[in-house]
Amino acid sequence: MELSSGFYGRSNPHMLSTSGGKAMGKLIEATHEPAGVEINMKPVLDIVEDIFERATPAAPGAIKQVDASEPDERALHYSSLEQMMDVLSATINRISCEITYRLSIGEDAHSTTLAVAQIVKGYSWDAKIVLALAAFAMTYGEFLLVVQLYATNPLAKDVALLKQLPEILTRADLLKPKFDTLANLINAMVVVAKCTVEFKGLPSKYIRPEDPELSSANADIPSAVYWTIRSTVICSSQIMGLINMGHEFLSSTTDAWELSSLTHNINSIYNDLVEKLNRCRQRINERKDIEAFETLVRLFDAVHIDNMKILKALIYAKDDQPPLWDGTTKQRVSIELLRRKSVLLLISDLQIPEKELIILEQIYNESRVQPTRIESQYEVIWIPIVDRSSTFDDTMRKQFESLQAMMPWYSVGHPSMIQPAVMRYIKEVWGFNKKPLLVVLDPQGRVVNPNAMPMMFIWGSMAFPFTKLREEALWKEETWRIELLADSIDPSIINWLTDRKFICLYGGEDMNWIRKFTTTAKAVAKTANIELEMLYVGKSNPRERVRRNMTNIELENLSHTLSDISLIWFFWVRLESMWHSRAQHGVTVRNDLIMQEILTMLGFDGSDQGWAVISRGADEMARAKAETFLKSLEEYTAWEAAAAEKGFIPALNDHFRSLRTEHHCNRLTLPGISVAEIGSIKDTVVCVDCGKPMEALLMFRCCTD
Repeated sequence: MELSSGFYGRSNPHMLSTSGGKAMGKLIEATHEPAGVEINMKPVLDIVEDIFERATPAAPGAIKQVDASEPDERALHYSSLEQMMDVLSATINRISCEITYRLSIGEDAHSTTLAVAQIVKGYSWDAKIVLALAAFAMTYGEFLLVVQLYATNPLAKDVALLKQLPEILTRADLLKPKFDTLANLINAMVVVAKCTVEFKGLPSKYIRPEDPELSSANADIPSAVYWTIRSTVICSSQIMGLINMGHEFLSSTTDAWELSSLTHNINSIYNDLVEKLNRCRQRINERKDIEAFETLVRLFDAVHIDNMKILKALIYAKDDQPPLWDGTTKQRVSIELLRRKSVLLLISDLQIPEKELIILEQIYNESRVQPTRIESQYEVIWIPIVDRSSTFDDTMRKQFESLQAMMPWYSVGHPSMIQPAVMRYIKEVWGFNKKPLLVVLDPQGRVVNPNAMPMMFIWGSMAFPFTKLREEALWKEETWRIELLADSIDPSIINWLTDRKFICLYGGEDMNWIRKFTTTAKAVAKTANIELEMLYVGKSNPRERVRRNMTNIELENLSHTLSDISLIWFFWVRLESMWHSRAQHGVTVRNDLIMQEILTMLGFDGSDQGWAVISRGADEMARAKAETFLKSLEEYTAWEAAAAEKGFIPALNDHFRSLRTEHHCNRLTLPGISVAEIGSIKDTVVCVDCGKPMEALLMFRCCTD
């Protein structure tokens, strides 16, 4: 039989261009007459892909071995596929016969493609592609069975003789390149088919045909259908050429260009479709996230009998593994362990300060010493917020695991368990913005405090159950006294208070002033016959200079120092926490002594010079900047008589006031205030020296030693 050039269906170069491809798509679109029957083509495509994978050509007789111990996942679909094939098999056979007949009479590939399009005109776009691929898979699979079994199976050998294959089967060296080229085109067709099937399966709830992402893809799919069907026709012609022309066809290179061009064209179609598919997925995910966010809002507004719905909505459990990691036992555990318990959500990114973790760990561990106490009836879960737009690489994984290993409480098993909608809720509703939060959920899952970090730092576990009402009650019990200011940063303070000693806390970085101040203070205390204990508390965000000062103070026996530099940081962060806590309850500087004193202390820290505060008991306290305090002590003889009459601290305060000048400059750095939040400060901040409103200025600072 002599085959015309049309048998190979060579393409016109114009047809492979963008405009030519669109035109071919229009021709296919003109044949589209959907019958309205929806069929899930994925099981059929799975079988087709399986045929192509298993039919990989090898040397004749070299049967491809399949490990019988490995489960065949696609076999699970076979039972459901049988009923589907009752409907589809006739169409698949008809396509195969149509292609074989038309190619055998020398019809060109374009006409054959349109003929196949007529057969599948009533099917959906994805079904058209999968049915055409299925028809070719039968031809391809049957031919490769003979190739694989020729040398070992008598039946296969007889069939090969009738098909005149022995000559080419002995030339495996020429057979492999031909099928490698075919395999590239087949792989390209399969991924395009998968893409169209996935488009068909997109959830209409979240994306509609009129959406630009899907509308653009739908406009291109007819062209993809045309070129995929055409490629099956060309591939079928290659198999028929091998059967009918044997060695002469095998050694021919006249079709290499067309196969490569078709592969390039199909790959270009796939790249375009997959880009649009990704945009569709993005739109779907955005709408799912919006829906999930709105669901979360409604969930927090609802009343629940326990906290399980809330916790399970916040932490997405996957892979059927327990979602929580227990920092004590180092094992995955069920979220059910937290049912009807007060839960504190520690929310942070992967840059959470180690000092904060150390303090939180100390407070948490102290609460576990007596687990039956009311103050111990809470649990903590770390919720890591990781930007989904950046790849969670090995560096981030190690950073996450390192932080997780430091925590004795619960944490999520992996950052991916915090879904985008939950992250949005945490940022928009709870106001998370890099600075760690401690959100408190009561046993019913209600938010009773959007950030208990300040009260945790101020009162520790004594603040349980960490509600706003508890915070108000604790403040009502407080006055400005050394116990509130210094808390338990040094165990000696309690003993000093019990012994009614004068306690002096001082700070700053100027070592020369520290030497003069401590020496003068000791001398005055001896003259005034008072017992004085002094403690250096440095400066917020302590650096190397503060560390050196602590060493020198200890070596020169100038005063007491804290046992660890992190306690200096904690002293100042407690003051910042007090400011946040009071501000959240609407307390103003003008009408609140505690707020005035907090801002005074923070103002001291914001200055370049040292400072000191001296106290005895709960109601006597004096404080001043470095120069004022040192000068007052040096002028002790001027107010010594007043000290004997009024008391040391009242007389010292009177002398401070006598030294106050009209011209002065105070600076105050309000902690934790972002640029966006400056305008939200409702209270006018006044100067602690003169009571006049302070001017607000924006400052950017890089602190180095």
